[in-house]
Amino acid sequence: MRSAVLFRNLIAVVVVISAGSFGFGQATVSSTSPSAAPAQTIVTPGGAVVSSPETGEKIQPIGDLTVGIGDLLKVSVLGAPEYDQEVRVAANGSIAIGLVGEVHIAGQTTEQAQQTIRKRLMDGGFFSDPQVSVFEKEFATQGVSVLGEVQKPGVYPVTGPRRLFDLLSLAGGTTQRAGPAVTISSRDESKPARTVKLSSDPQKNMEANIDIVPGDTVVVSKAGIVYVVGDVKRPMGVVMENGGHITVLQALASAEGATPTSALRNSRIVRRGPDGPTEIPVDIKKIMQAKAPDVSLQAEDVVFIPSSTAKNVGARTLQSIVNIASGVVTYRAIY
Repeated sequence: MRSAVLFRNLIAVVVVISAGSFGFGQATVSSTSPSAAPAQTIVTPGGAVVSSPETGEKIQPIGDLTVGIGDLLKVSVLGAPEYDQEVRVAANGSIAIGLVGEVHIAGQTTEQAQQTIRKRLMDGGFFSDPQVSVFEKEFATQGVSVLGEVQKPGVYPVTGPRRLFDLLSLAGGTTQRAGPAVTISSRDESKPARTVKLSSDPQKNMEANIDIVPGDTVVVSKAGIVYVVGDVKRPMGVVMENGGHITVLQALASAEGATPTSALRNSRIVRRGPDGPTEIPVDIKKIMQAKAPDVSLQAEDVVFIPSSTAKNVGARTLQSIVNIASGVVTYRAIY
């Protein structure tokens, strides 16, 4: 019997969520392991073992759960109901079961634990050919932590494998500041963290909707943001989408342009660095007249456009400009 396998298959439901509500980036799956080949990794919705299209190497299914310390298990033998027992995995990774005593199974899948117990029962002469079943009744870590750029960060209780989109939905979806990268780390420190990049294409997102198991931590990254403040129609922070590239004119367009009283020639880019903010003069008037190249921005840059009506267009300090930027509303770019 494979009760544990049936349990995982029943709850591994593919959930298709409209990516537009999450603002996802391109869907790929990668590993932080140095030997991993992200472009070759394929994860099927059911967690099946698949092969790399380039190397043919077998890939271990992400959805395989291992027994952990503190887990509550039901152990049974087909045709021997008197042997049914519920046991909890001790701190040393072992369980104490009838007839054979202590059996170390922490770190094994339920299928491996079944074979370990089966061998001990046969070696002891208690059964000739027992069909052992090990069923996870309760995980020691009953929750998944969802952190980073989500609407409601926290620990969400789950009793078995869930899909990534299920957990993002429980957390209320991502925020306007969310980036495309989502990192999933396991409670099992021997397993490398996985990085998923999400897309606005629902079909591509199916590849990123991977299994999340109890004890995992999901962290949604923060996207790069540039700020446009000063004498513009709509001061704002703009999320750097489209590969994280945005120029001064694109940022200004997101802010609905400058006002008639703006001093475009005296504009500045305030760039934050390890030694504090620095100032980069930029003549937006020349850029708009095609007399100067457009300027690419970096994450956390602040484009400041002063007013020509002010007595001194350079009167504001760099820190005051940064403080203004921190108070504006952030919007996603539309490029």
